[in-house]
Order: sequence, then C-alpha cells, then structure tokens
Amino acid sequence: MELSRNIFWDTRYESIQWDKNSPYVIDRVLHYGTLRDWKQVLEYYGFQKVRDVVKNLRHMDKRVLSYCSVFFNLPKEQFRCYNTEPSLRKQWDY
Repeated sequence: MELSRNIFWDTRYESIQWDKNSPYVIDRVLHYGTLRDWKQVLEYYGFQKVRDVVKNLRHMDKRVLSYCSVFFNLPKEQFRCYNTEPSLRKQWDY
C-alpha cells in the first residue's frame, strides 16, 4: 500500500506495520488523507474491517463522522465516538 506520506508526519513511514496498526492507519487516512488514499485503504483492508474499525474509533471530527455515517449507511449512534463523552470539558461555559 502506498499512501500519502504527509499523513504520517510524526511516524517513520517505512516502519508502519499496516496490519498491526490498522486503526491508526485508517484514522489518519480518514482525517488527513486524499480520496485516493481512502480507496487504497478500502481495497487493502476490505469494507467490513474498515467499518468495524471506524465504528470503534474514540474520536472523529463531526464532518468525518457524518461522512462515515452516510458511507457505511449507519446511524451516528452506532459509532463509539458519538456515544463517548469527551474527558476534557470546556473551562468556561458561556
């Protein structure tokens, strides 16, 4: 798999273990990757595995969550990040 290297700016690209670190790779591609990267991830891991990993991610941007909800045809309530309350709360409540 040849993904955009800028997605993994904090990791040595050559040392990434694609199978062992699949949640990390899928998360990075969802948030920072291109459409080409997304297609490669789906082809490499398969639709079912990507769906299972995405459902269990602890954090997703709202736009990524909305995209995944539509793409996988799942309600947002089935995603772990939607049901998990953030540990850091806002300091000031205006």
